[in-house]
Amino acid sequence: MNGNFNGKNIEIERKYLINMPDIEVLKAQPNYSSSFIEQMYISDSGEFGGDRIRKREYHDITKYFKTHKENINGISKIEIEQEISEEEYNRLAEKKLSDTRAIKKVRHCFDFRGQLVELDIYEFWSDKATLEVELQHEDQEVYIPDFIEVIGDVTGDNSYSNYALSFL
Repeated sequence: MNGNFNGKNIEIERKYLINMPDIEVLKAQPNYSSSFIEQMYISDSGEFGGDRIRKREYHDITKYFKTHKENINGISKIEIEQEISEEEYNRLAEKKLSDTRAIKKVRHCFDFRGQLVELDIYEFWSDKATLEVELQHEDQEVYIPDFIEVIGDVTGDNSYSNYALSFL
């Protein structure tokens, strides 16, 4: 989370569609980590898909989350996230929206020029990925590593939201 909005957590980030990066170059970045993520949407009460559940595997640790997001504008979202049990995750997974699929991706995280970079590689794309940069405020300058080839800035473009990608 990056801030607070009427007592709620706020996430501020820019999102880019990128060409598939060299994984070995990613692994050499400062504070690098990776995790496997599976997420599903369980209600569509908003333009970002309403509620989602997520399983995140990091080394031999698995954690489960339920998240609700609300759009403030194209860059900032209210995000309410709580850790849940595996049993709750499995129960909620049965309520997955029927016309969507579980999104499976590997998230590569690292620091670049003082900013957290989250690079997602999805199982359904072999030539492209997404890159998100976490910001402290909406007008903060974004630094993109020179080894990343940006196809386009998709911040606020709902067709590249994980919710929209769950329909692919």
